[in-house]
Amino acid sequence: MAERNVLVTGGAGFVGSHLVDALVARGDRVRILDNLDPQVHGPERRRPSWLSPEAELIVGDVRDRDAVDRALRGMEVVYHLAAAVGVGQSMYQIADYTATNTLGTAHLLQTLVDREMDLQRLVVASSMSIYGEGRYVRPDGREPTVNRRTADQLREHDWELRDADGTALAPVATDEDKPLDPTSIYALTKADQEKMVLQIGEAYGIPSVALRFFNIYGPRQSLSNPYTGVAAIFSSRLLNGESPLIFEDGEQRRDFVSVYDIVRALLLAADEPGAVGRALNVGSGSPVTVSEVATTLARVLGVEVAPQVTGRYRVGDIRNCFADITRAGEAMGYRPQVSFEEGMKDLVAWLQEQERPEDGIERHAAELAARGLTL
Repeated sequence: MAERNVLVTGGAGFVGSHLVDALVARGDRVRILDNLDPQVHGPERRRPSWLSPEAELIVGDVRDRDAVDRALRGMEVVYHLAAAVGVGQSMYQIADYTATNTLGTAHLLQTLVDREMDLQRLVVASSMSIYGEGRYVRPDGREPTVNRRTADQLREHDWELRDADGTALAPVATDEDKPLDPTSIYALTKADQEKMVLQIGEAYGIPSVALRFFNIYGPRQSLSNPYTGVAAIFSSRLLNGESPLIFEDGEQRRDFVSVYDIVRALLLAADEPGAVGRALNVGSGSPVTVSEVATTLARVLGVEVAPQVTGRYRVGDIRNCFADITRAGEAMGYRPQVSFEEGMKDLVAWLQEQERPEDGIERHAAELAARGLTL
């Protein structure tokens, strides 16, 4: 394949930096646009040590039209990964999340349209959070009429999703036809990003793809950011000899997918014609409970720290969501290659080389509680 000029917004971050490595390794010329957010990169906002020296870094914000315009010049492929992440924080930093995710994407698309750029591919990172609850069925196989838990249920610690007649529902793999039901500002803005990219792509003939990422984990995940993924949050606690704090009863099911499988999907999305114009799930295809994540990490780390099931819950949290990845396989040949156990061992090997992070989860919990977002 001929080398290409590729822009990765958010390319200094967790997923972006791994993608940059893969692009550089196959000979592409890579440019990064990243604001080096202090919450992720620390107050110094220095170029991360892991970032490929062969990639050009523009320190700038997707909310800055001039920075976006400069970054897009000469590009043939664009990966739009830049976003403010974190469900809980989005519920009290509403303007920041909307400006970064929705308006930032608008700036990117506006520049593409104004400059009449002839891109080979535009790939946006969407999220499983846009589904809200995953797909469920009644015991007889019929579709339920309810798609959220009630406030009364949660106050009574009745964690499972129930239909209108009180029947407990069984979670099944979530496919792309499941109606979207964002339950947080973060989820709403990710839905905005996906829809905007696909709409403008269709209108202007820009080959575009949206990948709905499930719960990503792996090396380089921020350990100092209490708004990042649960694997990193639990790891930070365990490394500091503290118990992972688990909401509800710990039996919530998610789809944890290695960052290396995510990168494979991103590369395929820019190459395979069958992906164009589509929104595709990218996960492992296998559900894991939140408690299993905590106990697996403790076992692999070799620490005897039991998780603490708090019985508390967060406003906007869902019970179950795990991926049906059939369409990603059919459309672009995606197949996950990293098992959960192997991926956790890889994460832990990296963790053990890092400095012990400051644990910010207590501060995060206090912020949520002060605003009535945990109960």
